[in-house]
Amino acid sequence: MMIGKRGAAATAISAARADGVSVRGRSLAGDLMGRLSFTDYFFFLVTGREPTEAQRECLDMSLIAIAEHGLTPSVQAARMTYAADPAALQGAVAAGVLGCGTVILGAARLCGDLLRETLRREDAGAALAEAALGLAREYREAKRALPGFGHPLHKPVDPRAQAMIAHAKARGVAGRAVGAALALETAAAEAWGKPLPMNVSMTIAAVLADAGVPDAVVRGVPILARTASILAHLAEEDETPIGFLLAGTAEAAIEHTAPFGEV
Repeated sequence: MMIGKRGAAATAISAARADGVSVRGRSLAGDLMGRLSFTDYFFFLVTGREPTEAQRECLDMSLIAIAEHGLTPSVQAARMTYAADPAALQGAVAAGVLGCGTVILGAARLCGDLLRETLRREDAGAALAEAALGLAREYREAKRALPGFGHPLHKPVDPRAQAMIAHAKARGVAGRAVGAALALETAAAEAWGKPLPMNVSMTIAAVLADAGVPDAVVRGVPILARTASILAHLAEEDETPIGFLLAGTAEAAIEHTAPFGEV
């Protein structure tokens, strides 16, 4: 029994034979290696074409902006897993990547949806500020968090978001999506009655959209970026182990409320 929709029994990404490897129809050893950066190659692998200079710069900036943010839950999971089995580096990396959900790292896609809806309403005849405020009020009335706005640590602004917007403007990349993000930031403050700073997830979605980076690439940015960070933390775990300390600290910090069973 077949489950799900079946696609063509084909792939256009890569094939290998005794005398070489072909990637997207190009020679890996003869053309791609030594010429493309890894950022170029990531874009090329996903899309089948090389990025423009602006796309490469914005993608690089996004990967750097979101790779590292201290002892996040994904990093802690990776370090504790590695402490339990230092021989399974891949398992520790997987444990960290599995923690990259919509709360931690995964909001860029939701931000992209919010930007597209804002611009759709503008295209339908609403002023940009009106479209943004209408959406913000809908989220507020529904008691839903507005994707891409607010941060538990970075206040009154997210410095990574500010830097990305500034770079995008300086390079002439900032366009309608960045404009929509800025309009939403103003609208969020009005709808919530307090400033809600734009965070890096929204700026990644907006800047990459204006740079013409496809959604398939944008979705992979948080996972690819955080994988690099996790590998750094695991290298440090070899030299300065804190995985079991993290686990022990968590155990000590949590109150056990059930009666302690007696034999």
